[in-house]
Amino acid sequence: MTTLIKGGLLLSATGESLAEVLLDGERIVAVLEPGSDLAGAAERGADRVIDASAKYVLPGGVDCHTHLEMPMGDLMTADTFESGTRAAAWGGTTTVIDFATQMAGEHVRESLDARLAEADGQCAIDYAFHMVLGGVNDQSLGEMDKLVDEGITSFKLFMAYPGRLLSDDRQILLAMQQAAGNGAMIMMHAENGIAIDLLAEQAIARGETDPVNHGYVRRAELEAEATHRAIQLARVGAAPLYIVHLSSSHALEQVAWAQNNGANVFAETCPQYLYLNLEDHLGAPGFGGAAYVCSTPLRSKHEHHHADLWQGLRLNQLSVVSTDHCPFCMNEGKDLGVGDFRNIPNGLGGIEHRMDLLYQGVVAGEITLARWVELCSTTPARMFGLYPRKGAIVPGADADVVIYDPAASSTISAETHHMDLDHSAYEGFELQGGVSTVISRGSVVVDNGTWSGTAGHGGYLRRGLSSYLR
Repeated sequence: MTTLIKGGLLLSATGESLAEVLLDGERIVAVLEPGSDLAGAAERGADRVIDASAKYVLPGGVDCHTHLEMPMGDLMTADTFESGTRAAAWGGTTTVIDFATQMAGEHVRESLDARLAEADGQCAIDYAFHMVLGGVNDQSLGEMDKLVDEGITSFKLFMAYPGRLLSDDRQILLAMQQAAGNGAMIMMHAENGIAIDLLAEQAIARGETDPVNHGYVRRAELEAEATHRAIQLARVGAAPLYIVHLSSSHALEQVAWAQNNGANVFAETCPQYLYLNLEDHLGAPGFGGAAYVCSTPLRSKHEHHHADLWQGLRLNQLSVVSTDHCPFCMNEGKDLGVGDFRNIPNGLGGIEHRMDLLYQGVVAGEITLARWVELCSTTPARMFGLYPRKGAIVPGADADVVIYDPAASSTISAETHHMDLDHSAYEGFELQGGVSTVISRGSVVVDNGTWSGTAGHGGYLRRGLSSYLR
């Protein structure tokens, strides 16, 4: 089936232009000049014509950090592969990269195969996986090379969560040395987990049990220290490094310093660190702050974190905006931490709202339209080996296209969102602009408030190496 999208303003990571986009089956086959003979012939021969007048046409979003159907102790994140990818599509995201996790004592291959089986036939949009290494040893290091050959080209390590996922400096350096040889990207959760656990123990001993204390003990200095340490280990190991969910000015300073000194270091932030704060959200009355418990935590509004992160996005010190979508309901989830903030499951839900929330930065003049596309689509595709199949509207790419209406408006609410979550971190946020139509590999899955996607439409993606390797 052929589809012509006409009348819209085509957005890319480098600018904007009036153009018509021709899709044939699952691929983009041409980008045509309006009014040209080729455009006229395409319109006459198309099976379907979509009028995008007064709207933007952009590549489908790529969310490179999600946690769907992820177990945490006896809990599971609220969104399944089906519900989470459906919600992502409603918000203009057409590709997600989730995680397969190897815990200490488990075999990497078995952990990955189990995760692939869980997602198979469930996803409404295309998906891929990073591999979490929770136990770095000779066996898992050897498996890294095999997985890179099979399209798993990024590996996540943790400097937090002692006794569960934390890797010590020796293990981190070993993994980085292995990545230097096979071309993989090392992703790092950079917080000093040992120091944080000590501060948490001391807070509980003082009777400081409310959710806001989660933010007080996970200090920005400890994010900065771990970020600095990860950068230095990556320089020694000669591996590329990607810092996940960077939340503070302090950590951003370390990334900027490394980049200015030629290090192959990248970082992402998330919408929650651009809009939410410790006092008003994590410090909400009663137990309400539990809804905002995530790690890294929300930072104080009395400092300059929000402004510095927006500047970091403009200067490309921050390369990507992901969601770190890790949703837990308040009932039978977050409420496990009543009386002890350490027991509150960490994570926020936001997979549906990333594109809209970042577009508010365009409205406010924080970023340009091109930078919006770059942060939400093109760079994550390049960063994790999916470009140019994903992240661009060019001939040969997958027909993942979003038509976005800048004149639309809406208000975020748990009553209307499509995530399987009993609350919204962005409740009451008023949005300017909104998704009109979403096309995933040539199939319209969202159109003017109507869902026509299906579980199982999404396919698994084998990824190449990062486009940013040096």
